[in-house]
Amino acid sequence: MEIFNDLLHSERFRRSLSWAALVLIIVGLIIGTVHTTNKVDYIWRWEQIPRYIFFQETIEVTVEEDATVTAVERDGADTYIIALNFLDEEQYYTVPSHMVSVKTGDELQRGQVLAEGRRWKPGLLLTGLILTLEISVLSIILGVVIGLITGLARLSSSPAPKWLAIGYIELIRGTPLLVQIYIFYFFVGQVFRLSNFMAGVLALSFFAGAYVAEIIRAGIQSIHKGQMEAARSLGMNYPQAMRYIILPQAFKRILPPLAGQFISLIKDSSLVGVIALVELTRAGREIGTSTFNYFEVFFTVAALYLILTFSLSMLVQFLERRFAASD
Repeated sequence: MEIFNDLLHSERFRRSLSWAALVLIIVGLIIGTVHTTNKVDYIWRWEQIPRYIFFQETIEVTVEEDATVTAVERDGADTYIIALNFLDEEQYYTVPSHMVSVKTGDELQRGQVLAEGRRWKPGLLLTGLILTLEISVLSIILGVVIGLITGLARLSSSPAPKWLAIGYIELIRGTPLLVQIYIFYFFVGQVFRLSNFMAGVLALSFFAGAYVAEIIRAGIQSIHKGQMEAARSLGMNYPQAMRYIILPQAFKRILPPLAGQFISLIKDSSLVGVIALVELTRAGREIGTSTFNYFEVFFTVAALYLILTFSLSMLVQFLERRFAASD
């Protein structure tokens, strides 16, 4: 009996029991999900999903009529062949660069095959993922810059920058992001002739900047005032004290909330689809509309978002461990 009690209260037994409970919960969730999906009157077509990530494009470029090659212009993976027929009319052919077999001055005959084969190309989901990543990274960088400037202005003793920062923060946090995206697209974008991409990035950047500003302000204020006083007593001016003393300490404290804000920003980037940017969510919606495979597509979209956010979360945890080790 004593042996059983000792085993029951041992740390190793409790950990084993905890792992067993975790495995049972996961197995239960899997069984429940499978049982639920089997009850849904739906034909699953998971085999169609890979082609929306990567697919093989069939290439067959043939000459339309007799002509002479006047220019061969390479542009990355593709090469543009310009030819002139007997009526001095230009013909344009796009051929993969690695398949080009003609040069300027060559004679082309009608029906001649310029390129034939297959090549791998990114599918709509992958191109949407790449666009989401580009938008998110640029928005995070600009959001940090805007947030840092606004956060410092928010702490200023001068009324002009302080109240401008407060007005900006309250305006952004008090209005929906979707409305802000429309304003940047239809008004700011038209005035400054911004592309859809830039309008979306700026809308997300200013939205994130307002929240980052409050996070930075709270982080700076969490540092004891004596740190600033000690820095000033050493002869540092205010910018130097902020750069070398206050901000490095505050950064360690604001890293977790910043990570949460950036993860939210990645998910919020799905809203820029309303201004005709084919990011990940819109790509999934377009595929679902054309194939009616909504379940498979949006489960895949959710998994891709999870990969992005989980990667960012792991990066932040790595940085936290590094900073903790440097203390």
